[in-house]
Amino acid sequence: MNTDVAIIGAGPYGLSLAAHLRDRGVNFRIFGRPMGFWRDHVPAALRLKAEGFALNLFDPTRRSTLARFCKERGYPYAPIGEPIPAEVFREYGEEFQKTHVPHLQPCRVTHLARTLDGFVLHLDNGESVLARNVVMAIGIEHFAYTPPAVRNLPADRISHTFDETTFDRFAGKRVAVIGAGSSAVDTACFLHNAGAQTFICTRRPKIWINHPPRNLTGLKLLWTRIKKPVSGLGTGWRSRMACDLPDVFHMLPARLRLRITRGHLGPAAGWVTGQVVRDRVPIWLNLDLQSAQMRDNAVHLVFRDTKAERPRTVDVDHVFLGTGVRVDMQRIPFLDPVLARAVRTEENMPALSHSFESSVPGLYFIGPMAAGSFGPLLRFAWGARFAARRLSARLGRQPVSFPVPQTAFAS
Repeated sequence: MNTDVAIIGAGPYGLSLAAHLRDRGVNFRIFGRPMGFWRDHVPAALRLKAEGFALNLFDPTRRSTLARFCKERGYPYAPIGEPIPAEVFREYGEEFQKTHVPHLQPCRVTHLARTLDGFVLHLDNGESVLARNVVMAIGIEHFAYTPPAVRNLPADRISHTFDETTFDRFAGKRVAVIGAGSSAVDTACFLHNAGAQTFICTRRPKIWINHPPRNLTGLKLLWTRIKKPVSGLGTGWRSRMACDLPDVFHMLPARLRLRITRGHLGPAAGWVTGQVVRDRVPIWLNLDLQSAQMRDNAVHLVFRDTKAERPRTVDVDHVFLGTGVRVDMQRIPFLDPVLARAVRTEENMPALSHSFESSVPGLYFIGPMAAGSFGPLLRFAWGARFAARRLSARLGRQPVSFPVPQTAFAS
């Protein structure tokens, strides 16, 4: 074996797990651009919805915190109430990698398949790696959802909110944003600030926008903390239980688990961008998109007004999709089809054991792909500590093999 453990993905989950495995002396390799999703798919100026204390990556000693990083760099920080820019979070993750995962290989995995006694990974640099275990920490990059109604539009007329990090090229253009969640509201805010004629269309009857934090003291603060306790997922007892009891969640019937995962912490936008959108961006409610096609060099959108029961149309220059993600094993581009079919799934998400192992021995999933088994906690960076501790303990108990050059697989 080239390695006992191969980690695919270098975001908060992959880096936190790598830091724990390194501390345990486990023979591992990790592949991916550090914080690549945050660099390529998230606007640098976006103020994140999660509170500062919930944006830590996790080393075993808990020393490399976001608070410490911000203090050293002179960035504003507070555990609660100071929205963190995405650029700062990315820089923090990159510094965490340099400190705790110095041997990361910034390569892309192009193919993953099973062998008789493990797995083989092919990299974009031509190298092949044999691994006894593989951990998929790939986040949500591959799972952007595109509604059927817009799938025939030209590629230059449609974007998912993952696709753009700068918006100046949309100045003066008519841009529709489809969706009601955080990414839709964030994108509409950036489009408005860039000078686009933008508006939001959603089938929902309202858009939820979080309130700015309130400065409470004394008994009011105590009562608020009792009624809506703070957690890494936000406030409220449901979020607190999702953080504290992922193993209880794991024991629930699959149908109930998946319903809770889909429904908890729905499309509520952050208050920073939400205030701009609420005051300055038109919002069209109760509109269900029926079709989209090119007409006279414009995108012609047809909606059904679910409240008035009549059609509504509009012509725009560009469409943004804030339609979220749908995790699906079959959409992982580098996963061998035979291997993908061997993984038991629940509504296209891998069904995982108590230690994050799939039905394929040695193949593990952490991060959002594990949310169907462990709940909403695994959709957020806050879940990286639970995943890293649990899985590093599991992998640290396995027999250790030493890396041996495999010239037959080398390029």
